[in-house]
Amino acid sequence: MFCVATLPRLRSDSTLYPLSVARRVLAQPFLITLLLLTVPAAGAQSASPAPPKPDATGYAGNEACAKCHASICQSYQRTAMAHASGPATENPMTGDFVHKKSGVRYRIYSEDGKLWLSYERPGDPSLRGKHELLYYIGQGRRGRTYLYSVDGFLFEAPVNWYTDRRLWDMAPAYGNVREAPMNLPVLTSCLDCHVSGIKPPIAGTENRYTMPVFSYSGVTCERCHGPGAAHVNGGAIVNPSKLPADRRDAVCMQCHLEGNAAIERPGKHLYQFRPGDDLSDYIRYYVRAEEPGSGLRAASQFEALAQSMCKKKSGAAMSCTSCHNPHRAVPTEERVAFYREKCLACHTGLATKHHANQPDCTSCHMPANLSTDVAHTEVTDHRIPRRPDSGPALENATAQSPSALPRLAPFPASPATEHDDRDLALAWATMAETGDAALLKQAEMLLQKAARQSPGDAAVLSSLAYVEQKRGAIQDARENYQRALALDPNLLDAATNLGVIEANEGHLREAVTMWEGAFARAPGRSSIGMNLARAFCAAGQLDEARKFTLRVLQFNPDLEPARKLLSGLNATPPKCGM
Repeated sequence: MFCVATLPRLRSDSTLYPLSVARRVLAQPFLITLLLLTVPAAGAQSASPAPPKPDATGYAGNEACAKCHASICQSYQRTAMAHASGPATENPMTGDFVHKKSGVRYRIYSEDGKLWLSYERPGDPSLRGKHELLYYIGQGRRGRTYLYSVDGFLFEAPVNWYTDRRLWDMAPAYGNVREAPMNLPVLTSCLDCHVSGIKPPIAGTENRYTMPVFSYSGVTCERCHGPGAAHVNGGAIVNPSKLPADRRDAVCMQCHLEGNAAIERPGKHLYQFRPGDDLSDYIRYYVRAEEPGSGLRAASQFEALAQSMCKKKSGAAMSCTSCHNPHRAVPTEERVAFYREKCLACHTGLATKHHANQPDCTSCHMPANLSTDVAHTEVTDHRIPRRPDSGPALENATAQSPSALPRLAPFPASPATEHDDRDLALAWATMAETGDAALLKQAEMLLQKAARQSPGDAAVLSSLAYVEQKRGAIQDARENYQRALALDPNLLDAATNLGVIEANEGHLREAVTMWEGAFARAPGRSSIGMNLARAFCAAGQLDEARKFTLRVLQFNPDLEPARKLLSGLNATPPKCGM
């Protein structure tokens, strides 16, 4: 039996547990650090994927395309997209890197026909281990990261290769950590734009996949042309250039638009999109006004292009393929002439009178600037400014005064998004994850409206409960979490946060039940496991406390609170510590 009577009440101080960039985890610990509060989502094995036969999804693979389109396929195989992912042992990048702030040494090396990641902190024998790397993500033109599996759950290596600076460094947003972040979950939002034939996570989990995780390496022909099995047998196939402009653009937009918030439609996922579909049926993007001089995101090319005068004056006649041939990688020695020809196709009068001695149009009008969201990485400025450094700020919404709330707007705007209160509310909830009181207030107002309109939407109810919980409206939050979980029992964040409420009110049996279920499905979320370990420790159930602490350390071996707790549990006499 779980001895709930011995557990103390929660206190109000807070701690930040570092997990993934994609998921912020807040903790408001009580005397033994029991409380976890998570932001609700708006969502070693053989890894080489063998080319499958056409399956129920209708995909046939590049080999089937090559039988009739050999020259195009050969050309495409030299592009970065074709090699955006694959087995880790394919053209491996090896190296050695010491992260000064954490003191951890990482090494990527080949051994016995496999690629490995090792990590250690010199002088600290308790932090030492290695993982077999299963897949790579990123062809290497900008950079590369590797993926590995722990007990069937897929994680991103904490170090990346950054091509522009020719160096290894920490994964984006983890440059200042003091501990080795070994528990960065690989979510479908990361995989989708780099692989083909992605397999969704096992039901109820966020990063446990059936191996192999994807059917085809890289971005295949069918990611842009749609399933090809029918075409192989004489049927039709999608030609993006012949689609209506919005659906043509959606083929590129699915990966080259980021926005400030990306909200999946009810019951839909981005990886379900097929060329020719309406992208807004799967996901809707929201953008906000940026301050002048704001930087460019690594995946915001489509957003930036929309602000260029070229696009504004050309309208639907201009698309990504006006300048880019997706089937061909332009050799370095041809780039200046190739893109000059694209510019002069419209700007015919400038061929001789506009800086005739400077043929490289892009050096002034599409300069490469450092990305604001990926360290050491440069992004071509698709705003196409008339003069260097004079491009417009990304006009994602009407500019507001510094004291006013930003205006979130759907991008691109459409009749379907004009009155979409549900997704706008969830977009505001995403923005409010910073904890800004004004943003939280706006998010709560819109979420309440959306909940009245869609009382059966679990995502809306969970997000509303979260902002209510942040505001201190505990009873309202409890009821909305319960409603959300009744609709979707697999909501990890709702279960975790409802457990927080139950723990705060002394209902530890109920809290532990919810946390155990959530932690079983997401063992990389260390804070949930720590809640359980400390709860059992305080209840005197030391074996259970030790079990959960060891499970936390299996996925996050450098987490200092877990290491201290384990040391205390193994002491004589055992102690729970702080």
